[in-house]
Amino acid sequence: MNKKIIIGNWKMNKTFTETVEFLDKFSKIYREKSDLIASNLNFGIAMPYTNLAAFKQNKVSDLKLSAQDVSMHNKGAYTGEVSISMLKDLDVEYVVLGHSERRTYHKETNELVNNKAKIALENGITPIICVGETLQEYEKGLTKEVVKEQIEGSLKDLDLTKIILAYEPIWAIGTGKVATPEIAQDICEYIHSITSDDLIVQYGGSVSPKNIAELYQQKDIDGFLVGGASLEPDSFMQLLTLGK
Repeated sequence: MNKKIIIGNWKMNKTFTETVEFLDKFSKIYREKSDLIASNLNFGIAMPYTNLAAFKQNKVSDLKLSAQDVSMHNKGAYTGEVSISMLKDLDVEYVVLGHSERRTYHKETNELVNNKAKIALENGITPIICVGETLQEYEKGLTKEVVKEQIEGSLKDLDLTKIILAYEPIWAIGTGKVATPEIAQDICEYIHSITSDDLIVQYGGSVSPKNIAELYQQKDIDGFLVGGASLEPDSFMQLLTLGK
């Protein structure tokens, strides 16, 4: 897999105004350092719904727009939901699905994630499907069993060449803990072995400019889903340039 992709997941951070400021600062940095980014790297940001329209002011054509979730309903009496057609109208290219925070706080199931992924694909938006184990599951040696179950349910009947899978060990998300490059490589290699070498597999979980270079070297890691380190233009650019 030669193609790499980094998506910054802002979660519930930044107002519309702060997003406009970020895009302005990032565009200036990008003009100065774009030649340091590998030609095979795609990159983007998954923003809160309220900030997606700010992307209309984005001046970096290579920076792709992602949403953090989508409704499984296209329209109707679903208060608080945002449909795939609404995302498509804003030129969203990716959508994060099944993040552990959605699975935990909103009880999202593999079946629901799978249905949302199918809706995204039907509308030309690439789903980034998240899987990962808890600390308790990791300590019990159940990582591969848990990940396999999530993959079998969430990726059922999907074209693996048109989706992205993000392996995010829950115990490493926002904790400052990070799976060693060896652990991350082992699980990403396992994921390829039970799916396809053509599937793009990202690693996520406390990825930062301090550890991304070593993670980049692992042959089965095709990119990253990054949290806090994507919130500032300078650190986000560092993530993009350290892999060249």
